[in-house]
Amino acid sequence: MARFVEGQDRQQVTLLPECLDDFITEDNPVRVVDVFVAELNLAALGFEGTTPAVTGRPSYHPAVLLKIYIYGYLNRVQSSRRLERECQRNVELMWLTGRLAPDFKTIADFRRDNGRGIRNVCRRFVELCRELKLFSQALVAIDGSKFKAVNSRDRNFTPGKIDKRREQVEQSIQRYLDALETADRTQPADLQAKTERLHEKIDRLRQQMRRLDQIEEELKAQSEGQISLTDPDARSMNSTGKGTGVVGYNLQAAVDAKHHLIVAHELTNVGHDRYQLSPMAQAARQAMGKKRLQALADRGYYYGPQIKACQDNGIAAIVPKPMTSGARFEGRFDKADFIYMAKDDEYQCPAGQRAIYRFTGEENGLQIRRYWSSACPQCPMKAQCTPSAYRRIARWEYEPVMEAVQRRLDAQPQAMTIRRRTVEHVFGTLKYWMGSTHFLTRTLAKVSTEMSLHVLAYNLKRVLSILGMTKTMNAMRLVGA
Repeated sequence: MARFVEGQDRQQVTLLPECLDDFITEDNPVRVVDVFVAELNLAALGFEGTTPAVTGRPSYHPAVLLKIYIYGYLNRVQSSRRLERECQRNVELMWLTGRLAPDFKTIADFRRDNGRGIRNVCRRFVELCRELKLFSQALVAIDGSKFKAVNSRDRNFTPGKIDKRREQVEQSIQRYLDALETADRTQPADLQAKTERLHEKIDRLRQQMRRLDQIEEELKAQSEGQISLTDPDARSMNSTGKGTGVVGYNLQAAVDAKHHLIVAHELTNVGHDRYQLSPMAQAARQAMGKKRLQALADRGYYYGPQIKACQDNGIAAIVPKPMTSGARFEGRFDKADFIYMAKDDEYQCPAGQRAIYRFTGEENGLQIRRYWSSACPQCPMKAQCTPSAYRRIARWEYEPVMEAVQRRLDAQPQAMTIRRRTVEHVFGTLKYWMGSTHFLTRTLAKVSTEMSLHVLAYNLKRVLSILGMTKTMNAMRLVGA
């Protein structure tokens, strides 16, 4: 094999370095993981087992298992069984753990039993980023994305799915019964085995019908109108713009606009973002240590009480208004064509008439003021305005808050572009790292812990990219994780 780079003979005796540290370069990320965990007060963060038991078999220190998980999620190795194998053959993990190799059950139990501690570690790293002054801008982008759960779509049921599945089973049973009737008429000797198989298939389908009836009874006790058999907390959610759904969870994230660090996150099993703007914005402001904050979000977050709550807490929300006007869709004037005259508390319609205040009523817990003009029945433009006798205009009591949001959006035409390039790239990166399965655990609490490990790994990689290896390690030692 001349002229090729040749390897060594497998039987050749080699003197490896006696010091394991010689295998780990100075710019290896495992050194950052080691320093970060060493600076943590694991007992204060809520980890179990920080004080060893007096009797019984010695246990692994939580710091060892936490290092294993942080290393695993940094390197896209989330499975406890795969982490067990890596501990036995991976030189970096050998260095990180001091050649300890816990079994997969011990590794999995640590993640299951220390959810609160792991989530607190993720928050502590965000605090460390704040102390390093990486959040120089008081601007975040907020968005939600659907992540697949362990539960498949076939094991998630709604009343509509049950009716459709029952119809399919009934059609299959009828098809097999017709085949049996044909076999009875012809009666050839070689069809006896086929007849038995048809009877078996019909019995299995009837078992499915009984199972569907049982699931339907269980579904009546569910307030949300759906049930998941594998992961009871997973929910079927629509995927925007794709016409398909996913059974999983909705990750809410607030991302710093300068360095694209995830400053706050929350995992929910609610399929929409309507009530998430204020909680996420306030969590982001607290994590960043800012008195005032500007939050960018898409149309799914446009909800008056949430935007009002943001304003009351010193958060300026920029959210575009959804284009859902039925009047505009049908070619008629919508509310935007009516000019509000604040001085007189009246609306001027496209025909030049004044719609005056009539009464205030409650709608979905909101105080709504109603306006209309007495000139509507004789108006020559009535066909372009309303099919009813009068065109009634609704105005929320805190409508100026919504108008201020629109003014901020008009003043910053690039706001939605900044939002998109800030937060959607983060979701794409996380899903790429997680692979097609996304989550490995079940139930909301355990999946939230798993998500926190992904967020911690993402933020750690971002800080290493921003500051570099040496600065990051020195900062951790100086500030103290």
